[in-house]
Amino acid sequence: MADSLNSPPASTFGTPDGKTPRPRRIATARRLAAEIIGTFWLVLGGCGAAVIAAGTGVPGTIGMAGVALAFGLTVFTMAFAVGFISGGHFNPAVSVGLTVAGRFPARDLPGYVIAQVIGGILGSAAIAALASGTAGFDLVASGFAANGYGVHSPGGYSAATAFLSEALLTAGFLTVILGATDERSPAAFAPLSIGLALTLIHLISIPIDNTSVNPARSTGPALFVGGWALSQLWLFWIAPLSGAAVAGILGRWLFAHTDEDQSPGPIGDTPVEMMVADDRSSVSG
Repeated sequence: MADSLNSPPASTFGTPDGKTPRPRRIATARRLAAEIIGTFWLVLGGCGAAVIAAGTGVPGTIGMAGVALAFGLTVFTMAFAVGFISGGHFNPAVSVGLTVAGRFPARDLPGYVIAQVIGGILGSAAIAALASGTAGFDLVASGFAANGYGVHSPGGYSAATAFLSEALLTAGFLTVILGATDERSPAAFAPLSIGLALTLIHLISIPIDNTSVNPARSTGPALFVGGWALSQLWLFWIAPLSGAAVAGILGRWLFAHTDEDQSPGPIGDTPVEMMVADDRSSVSG
């Protein structure tokens, strides 16, 4: 989820020597491939942990906390692995939020969303193949980590609660992403903060609806479960996209680059040594 502001121009990417431009179609293909791979990994790792390693009949089950950590680790690892290629969105809501915030070109949004959904479906197919390797596995009966509300909510939460949870937590997630990838923020910590934010989100909302905040993650399992999962899928598109759009609008103002916005505290642009020196000079004066 690298900052789009720091990415090379969308029209051409230079070769390693920085001299010969590469056709945009090749760069676009690589970006889309990175989004497919990253979203595949997110669904395989996160939903796979829920389906395979967190079942009640699994010895040494990782439980809800383990599933939450698994989702965070998928983003953390793939942000480092392919984030420099595509920006590491792996989530239609992230792409929409970054577009609204002016961090991502609108013309590239449809391709990213399609790539992410493909990755989510492929990840779900891989989980189905792995989970069915044990006798007695029933994909539909297991729930297959599909998102749901009402009787299909782990805690019996209503559609209204699920909608509020998805919109609110997605908005928070986008705010973390926009702040962590701002050019004034330490770039090396962006994948860690984003991965931990996703872990926290899952710790909060798995009991509500199995946590989506990602329409591609919801679509893959829903296609395999069918029935109720497909009929409830609308919420896990509309709510995250709505929350992301609101965060994108807020982010345009909150993360605006002006001289007046420099933080006077320790988390700012001014080196600590300079602030200490300024304090000493003001005391001595």
